[in-house]
Amino acid sequence: MRIFRLTTRFLLCTAVILLYTSCFNKKTTPVKPEIIPIPLNQKVNDGTFTLDNNVAIKSDKAFSTVANFAKAFIENGSSITFTTNDTSKKISFIKDKTIKEEEAYALSVNSDAITIKANSPRGAFYGFQSLRQLLPASFEDASYKENSVTIQNIEITDKPQFRYRGMHLDVGRHFFSVAFIKKYIDLMAMLKMNTFHWHLTEDQGWRIEIKKYPKLNEVAAFRKETLIGHYSDQPHQFDGKKYGGYYTQEQVKDIVKYASERQITVIPEIEMPGHSQAALSAYPHLGCTEKPIDVATKWGVFDDIYCTKETTFKFLEAVLDEVMTLFPGKYIHIGGDEAPKTRWKACKNCQQVIKREGLKDEHELQSYFISRMEKYINSKGKQIIGWDEILEGGLAPNATVMSWRGTNGAIVAAKQHHDVILTPGSHCYFDHYQSTNENEPVAIGGFLPLEKVYSFNPIPEELTKEEAKYVLGAQGNVWTEYMKTAEHVEYMAFPRMVALSEVVWSNPKDRNFSDFKNRLVSYFKRLDAKKVNYANHLYEIKCKTTLKDGFTYFDLSETTQGKTIRYTTDGSEPTGNSAIYSQPIKVDKNIILKAATFNDDKLISSVLEKEAFMHLASGKSISFDVQPNKQYSGNGNTSIINGIKGSDKRFGDDEWLGFAGTDVEITIDLGKEITINSIQTRFNNSRGNWIYAPSQVIISFPGSEEYLPAEIEDTEEKLVDLKLETKISTRYVKLKVVNYGIIPDGKAGAGNKPWTFIDEIIIE
Repeated sequence: MRIFRLTTRFLLCTAVILLYTSCFNKKTTPVKPEIIPIPLNQKVNDGTFTLDNNVAIKSDKAFSTVANFAKAFIENGSSITFTTNDTSKKISFIKDKTIKEEEAYALSVNSDAITIKANSPRGAFYGFQSLRQLLPASFEDASYKENSVTIQNIEITDKPQFRYRGMHLDVGRHFFSVAFIKKYIDLMAMLKMNTFHWHLTEDQGWRIEIKKYPKLNEVAAFRKETLIGHYSDQPHQFDGKKYGGYYTQEQVKDIVKYASERQITVIPEIEMPGHSQAALSAYPHLGCTEKPIDVATKWGVFDDIYCTKETTFKFLEAVLDEVMTLFPGKYIHIGGDEAPKTRWKACKNCQQVIKREGLKDEHELQSYFISRMEKYINSKGKQIIGWDEILEGGLAPNATVMSWRGTNGAIVAAKQHHDVILTPGSHCYFDHYQSTNENEPVAIGGFLPLEKVYSFNPIPEELTKEEAKYVLGAQGNVWTEYMKTAEHVEYMAFPRMVALSEVVWSNPKDRNFSDFKNRLVSYFKRLDAKKVNYANHLYEIKCKTTLKDGFTYFDLSETTQGKTIRYTTDGSEPTGNSAIYSQPIKVDKNIILKAATFNDDKLISSVLEKEAFMHLASGKSISFDVQPNKQYSGNGNTSIINGIKGSDKRFGDDEWLGFAGTDVEITIDLGKEITINSIQTRFNNSRGNWIYAPSQVIISFPGSEEYLPAEIEDTEEKLVDLKLETKISTRYVKLKVVNYGIIPDGKAGAGNKPWTFIDEIIIE
């Protein structure tokens, strides 16, 4: 009996131990490899590696910082603690001199070990970022509670396509905390981005401590109030609240160190000669007029810029002396963009410099300004980057050009054998709208959806293979005129930053937008864990309008697989029982289309709403003597006779047509002679965006002597309607739309001809 009791007790203890062991070594399902940016080569193998408390982390001395980063991430994100004992299971960081590229790496996960090989800490760090995405997303917010995790066996060899992979953040318009700057850097690092362009000075605020010039922080860092709403809203209104802030030099050092630990170089931007009104508010003698001036309280381009006097150069050299000690990287960004020459033209000092230096005009004076500052910066062992305006008047000898006004600046500079960074507004300005949804938060304008970012090719096709070597890479820009909070910045930057990371890292042949979207769904879990307020338009429906046989059709699409589009045409909200979309919807009567994406019967997208109506010109033939600008060509020329009005809020949607600084004649062929009673249309008048309603519209009827001239009121209203009554039988209607003319002084774009934006032409 005693033997039985001992045996029973032994078996019970063994069972408890086995149960205890099984609970704390529970086999987890490995994360499916869906790495962003997609690696150059990857092979998923059978089997898994179990990461638990019996694993050691080892590294060559050169990679100790990266290994410590990896150790802290895993231990802080889970209940796993690495052992310090010798063990057969290791995560190893190994220096491998056979890997030639600085940022390349090889990651191997097999059942016995994980190894990351690289030739530099950067490569090793990027290898860990790929491994990081093989761990559950719950590691990102330290909510993984198990003491082991299963990792899929995989072999990866990888390297970036471009050496410059950047993100920009403007802290001049709105100021953001040190904590948020670090979060922004963290999110960049996860995506293997390597450059943070920190835009520190602006007309609306100076954001870096300069000890020699304390008024930059006492005066220039604060504005008395801020514009309410959009710049194009007239009249301008202000909130009456003092606003500002700046980063101390100790905070800057901390951020630079934090970025360096994540293999990110910080490039400071100190604007010159333009965008300097805040600095001039603190030290008015640096301007041409030397008159007191306030820190700017609204957005735009301002005439008051640095004067080309010697005291200005001494001031800027002293400022840069302090700045350059804080930023160990190779580059200093000196701006150089949007510098009006108004003050220089009237300034005796500036005109004397032009004469003394044998310069042709104020554009060459700007080149002199930039070249002189470049020479000083070069003497300190640094190089300059400037926006593409630094090309005007001649490019400084060693300058790198950041091309934002399209790609032409990059093409010109690369052909002159200057390094270039692509950041065109068409693909890289994340302050533009990313959806046509009317509920989107206010943005500066434009339209840049995720797919367009992903389609970007940073190498202009005009460059030869040799010239293309001067393309360092690309950068996403986040200008914050309309982003008051960190949450709004996140919404505008993500997931477009994620798309750009794959553009600048991955081989173009490996990029596929449908595949990227599927991987992005998984990546969203990581952004959720890190509490990122990203925009999710993945399931949002795209609507393209087409004309066929004289009728408008709504062609709907949603590219994520396995989802269903349901719709109504009577204005009611779509539900899980609504009609399933299978073919383009014909508009043969007035309808209000509402459509949304469903997963089974569950609504998973915003509701698309489109109203279409019939009128005499609907679906008829239309021609122009001048074609719309390619960037604002809508769904083609028929966009303005398809029975669909453009957005009241945005001129960049598919129903507005934009013409750059020119008159335009539009002829509509009604197909046969018809009696018409009225003609109406409307124009966008967003003057802050250089868009003005025309000065005049003349309507005529070819074959008839009758015509209807209409003077357009010079108004600040954002939308200008035109409706003319008539009674005429005609087949043809011609509208001559006369451009506004020269934008007046004191307005955005002064001295230039504005855009004309035309909406639906309705004939009844």
